[in-house]
Amino acid sequence: MPPGIRQALEKQVAAGRDNALCRLTLGRIVFAEDRFDDAIAHLLRAIELDPDYSAAYAALGRAYQRKGETGKAVDTFEKGAEVATRKGDLQAARQMQVLHRKLSKAKS
Repeated sequence: MPPGIRQALEKQVAAGRDNALCRLTLGRIVFAEDRFDDAIAHLLRAIELDPDYSAAYAALGRAYQRKGETGKAVDTFEKGAEVATRKGDLQAARQMQVLHRKLSKAKS
């Protein structure tokens, strides 16, 4: 991520120009820094702003997974796969279905 992107996005949010893509990007930035709670907060906000944003579900599931919250990750991947299927985003749906199955087996 080019320097300054994070600051620009944070400034955009502070100015009240919040949107799902902005929150997804911020979530991915802080995820890369292993700040999973902050990533989860941004990604939950992205889904709140756009409940059909399958990329946000995928990123949120990964954040829960890395944080060790397997149950929440499984639920998020399941919901995200449903959203992606409904939208016709079949690649994203398949990826989340695979992650859902793997985590469900590991959880058992």
